[in-house]
Amino acid sequence: MVWVSNSLGTTNPMKRIISDAHDVGAVVLVDAAQAIVHEKVDVQSLDCDFLAFSGHKLFSPTGVGVLYGKRDLLNKMPPVLGGGDMIKTVSFDRTTYADLPAKFEPGTPHIAGVIGLGAGIDYLESVGLDEIHKYERQLLREATAALSEIPGVRIIGCAEDKSSVISFVVDGIHPHDVGSILDSEGVAVRTGHHCCQPVMERLGVAGTVRASFCFYNNSDDISALVKGIRKAQEIFS
Repeated sequence: MVWVSNSLGTTNPMKRIISDAHDVGAVVLVDAAQAIVHEKVDVQSLDCDFLAFSGHKLFSPTGVGVLYGKRDLLNKMPPVLGGGDMIKTVSFDRTTYADLPAKFEPGTPHIAGVIGLGAGIDYLESVGLDEIHKYERQLLREATAALSEIPGVRIIGCAEDKSSVISFVVDGIHPHDVGSILDSEGVAVRTGHHCCQPVMERLGVAGTVRASFCFYNNSDDISALVKGIRKAQEIFS
């Protein structure tokens, strides 16, 4: 279950969802890739069975991330890969595996990436997740108000609880065209279905333009976004 939607910014009530899932005997893996930089993550409080996120969302190297799992579940699971340091004994009769977490970490680990991930986490903690969250909420409110004032722009995804992501469509202009014009104006957005085609189909759109705000953004970036959208409307008018 995704915690924070990458396509709409919606923050799902994960703790309640996990509790409801456990009531019917389901096991829950939380996709926290988008949440990890915007929310305080406490796996014990959530009571999730598994939780995963990627390091590059934390300003760390690509190709590294974290998978958390409850000990009793991980002990029951067989390893999916073989290699050095993930076994205790090997014979022609049987193989016994190393204790957690080594059982799931065969071969030489991504040492440099993990060090970089640690540095990224340290950096975020030095800035302060509470301060980041507060500032990003301010940017979200400001950007939502600014885009709502542009005729022909429709925001897709207006959940009461959402992260600092705004997905939108512009009447009469394909999202890719909007993105190209914004790119020429120095505004970086993502366009398309965002790997969420069923969501786009459910909402009746081919795709959206997605502007993501983080604590390194400011009001000037919002102004540049608005200016770029208006330029796209002028070109296609």
